[in-house]
Amino acid sequence: MPSARLRLIAGLASATTVIGTILIAGVPSNAEPDIDDVQAKVDRLFHEAEQATERHHDAQLRLTDLQADLKDLRTDERAQAVKVADLQAEVDQSLAAQYEGQSLSATGRLVLSDDPAAFLSELTALSAYNDFQSRTVDELEREQQTLELRREATEERAEELADVEETLADEKATADKKLAEAKDLLSDLKAEEAARVAEASRSGNSTRMPTDVKATGSAAAVVKFALSQLGDSYVYGAAGPSAWDCSGLTMMAWAQAGVGLPHSSRAQQGYGTPVSSDNLQPGDLVFYYSPVSHVGIYIGGGRIVHAANPSTGVVISGVFSMPYSGAVRPG
Repeated sequence: MPSARLRLIAGLASATTVIGTILIAGVPSNAEPDIDDVQAKVDRLFHEAEQATERHHDAQLRLTDLQADLKDLRTDERAQAVKVADLQAEVDQSLAAQYEGQSLSATGRLVLSDDPAAFLSELTALSAYNDFQSRTVDELEREQQTLELRREATEERAEELADVEETLADEKATADKKLAEAKDLLSDLKAEEAARVAEASRSGNSTRMPTDVKATGSAAAVVKFALSQLGDSYVYGAAGPSAWDCSGLTMMAWAQAGVGLPHSSRAQQGYGTPVSSDNLQPGDLVFYYSPVSHVGIYIGGGRIVHAANPSTGVVISGVFSMPYSGAVRPG
């Protein structure tokens, strides 16, 4: 009979062998990637790239405003500098005229006439001149202070503009990075698996032209234009003619009705009358996520047309296929 100690050692060895076999069997060396996980990661990266792109659009709008503001401030600063220079010249002329034809003592101080009548006349003229000069000098000081404020404001705008330009570059880099990560993820898959991921991203979307859209008024031109882009590519920052991002498509669609929209989904939310989800009409802009980073055009029947992402391009989707944020009616 084996001892209890030997039986214990044998039992432990047997258990270790079984556990090792289970672990090896549970992690096959040629394990395939989970397509659902890959698709979720690709969609997330596409969305993060779109968020960065829309922030880039917001920064571009801010940059345009700052550039116009800075131009106006610099114009005001130049005008104020001219005004100050003119006043300075006037003060200098006053000082020169005050002493013109007057005699000076050895100390350089003005010597008035000994004749009483002439003295009073000179004193009156001198007092009036001093009052004028004092007012002119006071005005000069005020205008110089105004000029300094103009210069400070100009410097502040210039610094803010530089910050926005840096933000623009950062957001562009972020969008490019996220897009590259998504492409790398797809390129690591076999062709048939990558096709499955792309198909999963397109699930529930359509590029077929609908026959039941009934848009009226100015919205008819908007919807017609947007639907005519079905199947076009999605390119970050694009606004046509054959590639779009979400706000680029909505901007150009509403331009067909003579309505100017900014190239930014978040900014477009402020261009129109808010409407509830149960009162949507064809042509309304529908916004998604919080903060807003995507926009589409309602076409009726619980659907939108939108530039979705690089995997799908311009498609028709359900109005609640993404986290709904609100809607507006431009025009």
